[in-house]
Amino acid sequence: MPLEQKPRPRAFRLGPSGLTDNGNPKGPMVIEALADPYEAEAEAMMAPPGASEAAVEAAQREGIAARSFLSWGSLFWSAAGGLVSLGFALWLERLIHDLFAWSPAFGLIGLALAGVAGTALLVLGVREIGGVLRQRHVADLHIGLAQAREKDDFKEARRLIDQLSSLYAARPEAARARGQLRHLAHDIVDGRDLIDIAERTLIEPLDMLVQHEIAVAAKRVSMVTALAPRAIIDVVFVAAQAVRLIRRIATIYGGRPGFFGFLKLLRSIASHLAITGGMAAGDSLLQQFVGHGIAAKVSARLGEGVLNGLLTARVGLSAMAVCRPLPFATKRPPGVGDVAPFLFRSQKKE
Repeated sequence: MPLEQKPRPRAFRLGPSGLTDNGNPKGPMVIEALADPYEAEAEAMMAPPGASEAAVEAAQREGIAARSFLSWGSLFWSAAGGLVSLGFALWLERLIHDLFAWSPAFGLIGLALAGVAGTALLVLGVREIGGVLRQRHVADLHIGLAQAREKDDFKEARRLIDQLSSLYAARPEAARARGQLRHLAHDIVDGRDLIDIAERTLIEPLDMLVQHEIAVAAKRVSMVTALAPRAIIDVVFVAAQAVRLIRRIATIYGGRPGFFGFLKLLRSIASHLAITGGMAAGDSLLQQFVGHGIAAKVSARLGEGVLNGLLTARVGLSAMAVCRPLPFATKRPPGVGDVAPFLFRSQKKE
């Protein structure tokens, strides 16, 4: 005999249907059922990903998408790269031949150096391929976990959480969180709850490190821009800090991109900024320089420092959204004011 399902608790408001002119109740008493908090929570959890999550997934797909080799641009660069490689190989062969002709000892030294250079190039190539595949794996995890959470697919969530745990297997600080997830995976039967627990235990400590890196980079950029005597120093320093910040964020989340992986990551970040970054950065700048009238109260150099600090923080937030292997579900994505509040606080004191 099936068990009878117990009704969920509901909230009701007891009161008269209306009041007379002198304030006395009129008509019979009515009972008004309020919204069910459990149903509201369930509807909120079952809601599809918002515009920000859709923008993140679109940016990740843009970054990991493979270029077609049938386009004219791809054919040109492939042919040009082949010609350069053949020219370099011919030059190296002539150099070794000339060294042997000059002296057998010099020829052997040149041949040994060429072998060492070739081995190092092979190792670098393997590392580049591994970096690209690792970054693609992080993006696939993000997209797969977002879909599994939306569908509440326990089997898929458990499989992807195992992959997420193995991504941080070499980190001792994540051993406790991985152990908790390994035990909870056998007890929890809800895929959405398992993903949320993985976000709280395994990813949120990494979020704190990333936000600290963004804050440090934004503060450093704003200070150097305000004190630098030349504009070229600002440009070089801001670009260097942005590159360092992006690589650092990718490394914290497990990406560790090489040169080509970093280029793909830049494509993802640029795509994310094109969709959401301009509006978010523009809102922050509008509040600071127009809404509070800060531009009229501070010097031009200080204003440029704050502007560059805000833009650096915005780039870091886009890199955080793209490199994060899990979507933001248990908490909202951080904003510029969350990672760089000193920019706002210092100007309000002015």
